[in-house]
Amino acid sequence: MDKPSAIHHLAIQVEDVARAVKWYQEHFNCRLKYADDSWAILAFDNISLALVVPNQHPPHIAFVHPHIESFGTPKPHRDGTRSVYIQDSEGNAVEMLDLG
Repeated sequence: MDKPSAIHHLAIQVEDVARAVKWYQEHFNCRLKYADDSWAILAFDNISLALVVPNQHPPHIAFVHPHIESFGTPKPHRDGTRSVYIQDSEGNAVEMLDLG
């Protein structure tokens, strides 16, 4: 099985997505790729940052993988991607992502 070699995004939890998007755009050079009430994704030169609300998305690290089905049943997302969440050896959430 192929092993991912690049991180697609990191996700951190925020209470207010719009407020967090505004703060990051005021303090960093990043571009808004997608936003709604429960999550947003900001593109930086070297990685993306997802801002997620608690109880909808866990804080996680995401890797693009060509065979996410090998990790479980993929779940479709509103932005056209699909993913499977797994846990690392320490219990952290890891998202295996298919960009579609």
